Amino acid sequence: MKVRGGRTVRDLRRENRTAVLQRLYFDGPLSRFSLGPAIGLSSGSVSNVVAELVAEGLVEEAGSVDSAGGRPRTLLRISPDSAYMIGVDVGETRVRVELFDLALTELARVEKPLSTAGPRRVDRYDVAVVVAHIRDGIEQVVREARVDTQRLLGVGVGVPGIVERTPEGGAVVHGQTIGWDAVPLERLLRDSVPLPRTVPYYIDNGAKTLGQAEMWFGAGRGASNAVVVLFGSGVGACVVDDDLRPGRAVEWGHLTVRVRGRRCRCGSQGCLEAYAGAEALLQRWAEAGGRPPLEAGEETALTAMLAAAYPVAGLDGGAGPEPDATALAVLEETAEYLGAGFADLINLFQPERILVGGWAGLQLGDRFLSTVRTHAAAYALTYPASRVHIELGTLGPDAVTVGAAILPLAEFFAHGGRREPVEAEEPAPAWATALRERAAH
Repeated sequence: MKVRGGRTVRDLRRENRTAVLQRLYFDGPLSRFSLGPAIGLSSGSVSNVVAELVAEGLVEEAGSVDSAGGRPRTLLRISPDSAYMIGVDVGETRVRVELFDLALTELARVEKPLSTAGPRRVDRYDVAVVVAHIRDGIEQVVREARVDTQRLLGVGVGVPGIVERTPEGGAVVHGQTIGWDAVPLERLLRDSVPLPRTVPYYIDNGAKTLGQAEMWFGAGRGASNAVVVLFGSGVGACVVDDDLRPGRAVEWGHLTVRVRGRRCRCGSQGCLEAYAGAEALLQRWAEAGGRPPLEAGEETALTAMLAAAYPVAGLDGGAGPEPDATALAVLEETAEYLGAGFADLINLFQPERILVGGWAGLQLGDRFLSTVRTHAAAYALTYPASRVHIELGTLGPDAVTVGAAILPLAEFFAHGGRREPVEAEEPAPAWATALRERAAH
């Protein structure tokens, strides 16, 4: 049956279910009486939708609240154990896998380190190794939490690079900076991970999953327009228009900031990432005469650089050691490059907020960010620069994983709390089987 606007009764019912679920998720517990005005539905429509969701186990009672002059009103909330999501972060130093209930409470986690000892970055991103880490991590978190895999809404995966969706193999990753050339990651995971074929995979850029997490639960809540920056070994960004849309990943790290400048790991010259990514920052420190302990990994090396540039005062309250002038100079130059890069984001998108996350961004912290703000204001147009707030993200190092888990959750909500069927797939080709066997060894 068609209604106004070309929508069917089924469409309206799905939209009403979505509205109730989202309102309870972000603002619950709420009573039926409060739900109606909040989402613009009649009391009868709210009662019908809630009755459906309670019958399906998605919504449950959560106590009661007194009403003015009447009997207490029953509060409703999302039922946490009615479904589960898995979030995966294919990071720069590790693969992190986390299992969440519907309320995004972490039930289990596994971290699989990626080797940082090799001279070439692609060593740590061997496709077979990454697939094996994801497979083993998923098996472990499911086993530890003892969840029914039939109740999984999906597996969300945040990856470096550009993600293309193809009708043949699902999500394909183009990761030029890590040596991934059209890697059919979704098909590889489906062929390798022992989950029911009905469990969907949602694979997207890690900056986008970070952005989604910060906009839903972190420093981006309430903003209608923000840019979330992922600052790790390299840099990336996600542009978000409002707090429920997933946003759009942009290859911000590969904007040219210096013509014929330093060679970037993407192969081009003068990219922002060649100056402002943690990997390039440490390389520039070494080239200037510093001694970063790279054999211990990038995170440890960046910690050492920050300690050298910003030494802590002695325990007796006296003056601390002198700052390492070389480390400090490289960091200050990096802050200017980042400030210029932020100015580009400000001029292009005029956001209310720019939020900085990623392991390197969180390590550099507020002290470094204050200098970046100064440079951003100097390079950007005055009006949009005066309106933007540049802050650290609030979700910490797990933000990409949380955002990855939100991908299946957002799809679940968009369909009114119903799972969409996953189409049957063709058997995996011989090359995929060979890659799986390689990963197993």
